[in-house]
Parts: sequence; C-alpha cells; structure tokens
Amino acid sequence: MSIDQNFCHETFDSQGRLTHIRLHCPDNFNFGYDVVDALAERTPDMRALVWCNTENEERFFTMADISRLSSKAASVFLQAGIRRGDRVMVALKRHYEYWYVSVALHKIGAVMIPVTHMLTVDDLVYRMRSARIRGVVCTPQNEVPRHMLEAAAAAGIQCAMWTVQTAAEGFENLTDAIASAPPLSGRQETAAHDPMVMYFTSGTTGYPKGVTHDFTYPLAHIVTAKYWQQAEEGGLHFTVSETGWAKASWGKIYGQWLAGSAVMVYDFDNFDPRQLTAVINRYGVTSFCAPPTVYRYLVRKDIPPMPTLHHASTAGELLNPEVFRRFTERTGLPLTEGYGQTETALLLANFKGYTPVAGSMGVASPLYDIRLLRKDGTPAPVGEIGEIVIVPPEDGPQPGMLTGYLDNEKLYRHAWRGGVYHTGDAAYQDENGYYWFHGRFDDIIKSGGFRVGPFEVENVLMEHPAVLECSVVGVPDALRGQAIKAVIVLTPGYEPSRDLEKDIREFCNARMAEYKWIRIIEFVSAMPKTISGKIRKTELRMQTSQPH
Repeated sequence: MSIDQNFCHETFDSQGRLTHIRLHCPDNFNFGYDVVDALAERTPDMRALVWCNTENEERFFTMADISRLSSKAASVFLQAGIRRGDRVMVALKRHYEYWYVSVALHKIGAVMIPVTHMLTVDDLVYRMRSARIRGVVCTPQNEVPRHMLEAAAAAGIQCAMWTVQTAAEGFENLTDAIASAPPLSGRQETAAHDPMVMYFTSGTTGYPKGVTHDFTYPLAHIVTAKYWQQAEEGGLHFTVSETGWAKASWGKIYGQWLAGSAVMVYDFDNFDPRQLTAVINRYGVTSFCAPPTVYRYLVRKDIPPMPTLHHASTAGELLNPEVFRRFTERTGLPLTEGYGQTETALLLANFKGYTPVAGSMGVASPLYDIRLLRKDGTPAPVGEIGEIVIVPPEDGPQPGMLTGYLDNEKLYRHAWRGGVYHTGDAAYQDENGYYWFHGRFDDIIKSGGFRVGPFEVENVLMEHPAVLECSVVGVPDALRGQAIKAVIVLTPGYEPSRDLEKDIREFCNARMAEYKWIRIIEFVSAMPKTISGKIRKTELRMQTSQPH
C-alpha cells in the first residue's frame, strides 16, 4: 500500500472513478519526515530517483539514499545559520542534487524558492530583493554562480551561497560539505501551515508575483500523480520540466513518491525528441507528462514503439487536436490534458476512468469545488462561457491552494473576492461535464459583439504549413470594437509576402465562422515571451496596426 493512504480518504463510483478525496495530516506534517523518512524506514530499497544526462552518466537513488543525503544537507544548512522560515533560492536545473536539497530545506522548515538557471541578473535582483533571501544553492553551469554574485551585490543581499558538484569562487561546495556532515540529530520543529515553497509566476502582466504554498501542498498532488498522470506504485514517472518551475512540484517529486512511484530525470539543455524516447525505453518509463511543444515535435518524427509506457499526459497550454490524433495513432495512448495554476494544484483533468476527450481540459478534480461564474457572479449554464473559480471548503484551508502573495495582501484579497478564488481563466462546460478552455479573460477578443477565444483561431492557424508559431490578439477597430490580429513566426523555408499573408488568411477564414475571421496578419522573427516561454500577449496588443 502506497504511503499516500496515511493522509487521505478516497471514495469511488461503481466504475472505479475517484469521486471524492479528503486529505488529512498531523499539525506538524512535513514531507521530509512523514513521507521521505517514513518510506526510507519502511522500504529502504524503494527506488526513488533514476537520473541520467546527455553525457551518458547515470545515477540511481533509493528512498534511503534521499533520506540520508537530505538529513546531512539539512545539517549543513543549519550550521550555516539557515532556520525555519528563512528563504533559500534554488537553481539546480535537472541535477539530481535538487531532490535531496529540497527535502533538506523542508526538514528544517526553510522556504524553498525554485528558479530557472535562465534568469538574467536583473531577474535575480528582483527576486532576491523581494524575497529577502538568506541562502542560494545553484548549479555551477551556465555562469549561474557569477550571475548570483552580481545579483546579490546589486540587491544588497548578504547570504550563504553553495554550488553543487564543483566549486565556484564565492561559493561553498555543497557536495563536499554534505559528504563530511553528520545527519540531523532529530526532527526539527515545523507546522503544516508554515510556508514551504514560493514560486515566482511568469509575469505576463507586470512583475512576477511570489506565490506561497504551505507544507500541505505535497498532499494535494496525490490527485495529480495518481489520477491524472497515472503514476504507478513501483513504476517510473517522467515529467519533462526543469526544477525552476511549479510543474516540477506537479510531476517530479511529491505526488509521485506519495503514490509509490520512482521519478525519472533526464538532465539536458537542448531538447531532442529522439533522446526523450530513448530515455523512456532505456529505463522503462511507465508514465510520461510533457508540455504540448514536446508532443508537437514528437509527432513530426517517427515515434518508436515505447512498450513500457502506459500513460501520457500534457499541460501548460492547449494542444491542437491533430497532435492528439497523431500521437494516439502512433502509440495507442490517448493524451490526457490537465489544467491548474502556480497558485493551485491540479484543478481539471482527463482523469483515470474517464474517456479522454481531445482538446478538453477534462472534468473537475474531486479535491476542489470548481464552478463557472458569469461576471455578475451568477452560475454560467452548460455551454456558456464563465470564469473558473474555486469555492473554499467550510471546514478550513484548502490543501494545494496558495496561502498568499509575497508582500501583497491586497492582491491576495482580490484573488479571493466574493468568497471564491478567481483563476481569471474562461471556459465552458459541455453536457457531459467536460470543460473547454476559452482563454484568459483579459485575452478574450470582443469583435462585432462576439466573444472570440484566441485559441480557437490559433488552432486553425497552426494547421497551415507556413505557420511555425502564432498568437492571436484583439486590436482596436472602429467598426468592430476589436479586430482579430494574428502574429506569426514562419516555418523555415517561407518568406513574408502579401501573397502568403493572403493565402494564410483565406486558408483560415474558410475554416471558421465569419465572426472569427482574421483581419490582420503580422509576420515576426520571434515572439515576445516571458522567461518561462509564455507569449506576452500584452505586448502584441500594444501594436495597433489597422486591417489591410
């Protein structure tokens, strides 16, 4: 029996589908002690982590290894003065050290702030200054140590600094320190509702926001791992994500270990779909989760047989139904989409036991009371677009939900206005209970009295062979209020021209209702994006070209 059963009570319907889950934990619940150490004591040889890199190096860790290394790392942090509530920035890419460093920080009650190694010095200055960090643990690669030092100096921050594996000037070598450190002498005092992790959102509108989750957050990902990603007890789950993003919490540690599954980690910088499939087959991956971009590349290649793979899921953005079809055709596996935010755990998904519907966000998680509301706060009926909101339970805090925004109580209250949490995302629900994404509320285009979700148009655009990447926005138009504008990055081999613009417009408009017609096309060499790769639609809307 997987250890998640210590912390939840599940109810199923006659078809074996999860209908309700209630999470419970002690007041001092701590993932490091109550999951990692408990598993290490119960099943010390349980496979926890399988790691490899592009240099054909590999490492295997049992749960006993993670318990021991995290305990020694915790001693190092305590000796350096890191204490309960202190904030520590972690930029470890996909290095295996992340797994025991994160658990070590949990054990001492420090607040982990995962960040990507791709951040600029200015990005780091903003985060260091905002969070008032007390420590840094980072990769020695990609000039990250130099950037960290520059950022700390510019932010006026003095803190403990470690690199892993190799030394760097101004940093202590954490790998060496752990090797000689004693294990923790005993359990450190922490509380379930202490802050545990803080993620900075990508900041599509304004500066990134620090989103805080408490120590109950890992338990919310039981649903994520078991019932969406379908991580198996004794299996090997592979989520393609760098550890600097919240997706790593969704797919690379908490829910998977709670469900009894090991985690597969492939440490790479440059994405190669052939290498991903080779890793899946070499190590016998049983469940796989990746962003739509990965699947787009995979279906363009000859996907080899992957006999050990039992389940595939995707999240992060909506995926063209044609990619769903081609992936399933080649592998026999339906792609199951899921939806949530940095502020939440998984909210909607094509869950285990439900028939996957291509292009749908799926059904509501049994963990949350999900509703669709009109702008006036009344329920949106079936088929009508509304905002996805979460109604909190009456008996206390909701596991998996943010506990605050860094130094911004006003924003937190605004997110919870009217007694519900507002996602800001628009969707409609069909008669079978499946949700369909319709865009961010601030991205929805109102043209000629009609509401148009950008994805509806982008989906058709991506079917044209000349379109490599696209984004659709509304721009001011005297006649329609807003005109629909498509910003396009062309596939190599195509050049911008009036003829191509006309061809793309006619190709798309012939496939859409008139109120969705594209009025403006602009070709660009690259999209403006956040550091996490999301397109900055706000910048695109600022361009006010008129229709041709």
